[in-house]
Amino acid sequence: MASHDIEIRNLYKIFGPDGSAFIDQVKAGMSKAELNETHGHVLGLKDINIQMPGGGITVVMGLSGSGKSTLIRHINRLIEPTSGEVLYDGVDVCRMNPTELREFRRHKTAMVFQKFALLPHRTVLENTVYGLDIQGIPRSKSEDIGRRWIDRVGLSGFEGHYPNQLSGGMQQRVGLARALSNDADILLMDEAYSALDPLIRVDMQTVLLDLQQELKKTVVFITHDLDEALRLGDKIAILRDGEVIQQGSGQEIVLQPADDYISAFVKEVNRGRVIRLDTIMGPVSGQSEGLSLPGATVLEAAARIMTDAHQSSVLVTDDAGAPIGRVDLQQIIAAMVKPKSHEDTQMAAA
Repeated sequence: MASHDIEIRNLYKIFGPDGSAFIDQVKAGMSKAELNETHGHVLGLKDINIQMPGGGITVVMGLSGSGKSTLIRHINRLIEPTSGEVLYDGVDVCRMNPTELREFRRHKTAMVFQKFALLPHRTVLENTVYGLDIQGIPRSKSEDIGRRWIDRVGLSGFEGHYPNQLSGGMQQRVGLARALSNDADILLMDEAYSALDPLIRVDMQTVLLDLQQELKKTVVFITHDLDEALRLGDKIAILRDGEVIQQGSGQEIVLQPADDYISAFVKEVNRGRVIRLDTIMGPVSGQSEGLSLPGATVLEAAARIMTDAHQSSVLVTDDAGAPIGRVDLQQIIAAMVKPKSHEDTQMAAA
């Protein structure tokens, strides 16, 4: 297993006074409704298997009640599983003794919450170094670390302010600075941007992506917003009623939805911001000169660049800059238009 990977294997969570007594029945096919109605227990997670690559952003998304927040709290064992494993670098977090778990939480994980969770009586700087205080780091050292991260998240000059003097976006920047100050390998973000206004939310997404380019943390990001998931996620897992319905890259989910539930999610997605040139390219076809773009370029950006350069086609290159294909503007436009659904076809025929 690669460094700092998280692997969740066969994870189940049944809420209730004796959840473990019903695990075999759930595994045998007992439904969530039957478990609740007959036995008074709630099925939170069912047979979760997700590999979360180290150094990447894994987004877990779903509607309210899908189990996504329950899942993220298993990674740092704020919730005890009924059955299954949560492996970090091959070590099962669920089997750690109290001392090992405390060290894991203090040094390996950091969490950013939806409601900011800042201490109102502490300044921006004091909130930022809170985790370092818990670790026993001397203030002379922790404040230097805290100021550096406050600057990195764009809050330089606000070190002495209190949370109630800050906007929601600024408070969330403090929460991010606090998490990063711990220098933890794993960053857990539970609906971290959901309480923010749309423009501030996009701004915070950009902050995270810019920092991730340098830091390469193992980020687990929870959201109910597909656009946010597609923008942030190297990998996306979609939950419904405690089960993983589909997981993969944003492209895979948009282009190959697993069922009608996923299809409904991706129906209104701007495909041009998700699909990459190397997905739709054709052969190089002899000519290897002219405008070129990396294969990872999304269609919307490619179309804008091509239009500005008055080019009707573009050469697609790999990471080393070698040509691997060619795409013309008509291909891009066709790929950006969402395919007609079965219902659309029936309505057109009527």
